[in-house]
Amino acid sequence: MRQPWKIRLHLEDREEKTLFLKLANQIIQEILSGRITQATRLPGSRTLADELGINRKTVQSVYEDLEAQGWLVSKARQGTFVSENLPDLKVQPLPRLEQVDITAVLPTQVLIKNDGVPDNRLIPYELFSRAYRHALIQVTRHQTMGYGDPQGSLELRQALLKMLSMERFIQTSMENICVVRGSQMGIFLAARVLAQHQSQRHIIVVEQWAYPPAVETFLSNHYQIIRVRLDKHGLDTDHLTEILSSHAVAAVYTTPHHQYPTTVTMSMNRRLKLLELSKAFDFYIIEDDYDHEFHYDSRPIPPLISLPAADKVIHIGSLSKVFAPSLRIGYVVTNVQIIQAMKQDILLIDKQGNAITELAMAELMQQGEIKRHIRKMRKIYQQRRDFAVRAFQQTFKEWVEIAPPAGGMALWVKFKLPFQQQFLTVLKQLHIDSEYDFGSEWHHSDHSFYIRFGFAALTELEIRQTVEKLYQVFVS
Repeated sequence: MRQPWKIRLHLEDREEKTLFLKLANQIIQEILSGRITQATRLPGSRTLADELGINRKTVQSVYEDLEAQGWLVSKARQGTFVSENLPDLKVQPLPRLEQVDITAVLPTQVLIKNDGVPDNRLIPYELFSRAYRHALIQVTRHQTMGYGDPQGSLELRQALLKMLSMERFIQTSMENICVVRGSQMGIFLAARVLAQHQSQRHIIVVEQWAYPPAVETFLSNHYQIIRVRLDKHGLDTDHLTEILSSHAVAAVYTTPHHQYPTTVTMSMNRRLKLLELSKAFDFYIIEDDYDHEFHYDSRPIPPLISLPAADKVIHIGSLSKVFAPSLRIGYVVTNVQIIQAMKQDILLIDKQGNAITELAMAELMQQGEIKRHIRKMRKIYQQRRDFAVRAFQQTFKEWVEIAPPAGGMALWVKFKLPFQQQFLTVLKQLHIDSEYDFGSEWHHSDHSFYIRFGFAALTELEIRQTVEKLYQVFVS
């Protein structure tokens, strides 16, 4: 339906520093004032950009972020509308940044450990709902609500098989895939099974800084932990060779695609060397490929398990980073012997898993909906990565150093400042980890320190507010 009057917006008198913030806050203010009412159709991005004399991409970014926050809704082939269910705000339109209390403006959804989680405000809930309804009808109609295959539903493993082959160069079979309840369960099962298969070996090597829940899992299975150095090319295979020459190692746990927490990508030479060492010293490689989907600047390097001589790779992936951690769908790809042992352990702790969720995910994968969602999120997250890098560099200037990661959902930010104990208060308040949270004996010098800053779950406005808050505490 055509609008009887044009919606006019003006940005000249606004005090925000960027066009993005000027437009975003102007639209929110007009909605709250009642000038633009609920269900109103907004101008198209090209039209509004022409009227305001700004880049169309700026308008598109504003629309996408306001949609994520619940102010706007996008309808296919119709346009962008003001939401009929506006956010329940406890604060009025944002004042100037220096007057903002960060704890008041960050939404509840992001006050979790922000180490690189997805933005659950961008979940396609309508698609989820439809897929779950279809799955429920299917299991009810075919009376398959009982226990099924502990290895995972046939439908989901078929969908995963196709995805792994087409997107990750992994040539495998249904028998080599086991569905688990998230990557953490995959790590636990790998540790438990290796304790049986490598019973004379009680050491697992992890990277200098490593994913703390994985380390805790290995410790709970009575492994000794040895840490291997990291550099800009990932796991240091020369140092690993030194470790292997004097220790009988059961496995090496690594996050080669976007190393956790430093975000570096392991080079192809290092990958091939690691596989060579695995064969020579007879140890397994636990490859945690937790956010493979989000690679921005080039084609991602193929996973370890897709390369030659990968017989002893246990590849662990997850769909949780695509949607939300609460989805709890992951998978393990490895040799049949390990998969069969995992199945036996699953029968003891999980029995079947969630058949309805597995069927729903299989439908979304088969219809290409997950691929479309990933493509959309990849674009948004790349924009947020670039904005976050600029925000840190413009705010902290010579006090900060960032190597923009080729992908992933977080930055590894170096501050050229002495670390002070009071910094921990604001980092915990913002749920941000520093290098001191990753359990390594290799802390940096007294004159600098690192944090892992998750950008994917934050809008550009939220990123800027968080960076400014860190500046107030670290420098001002």
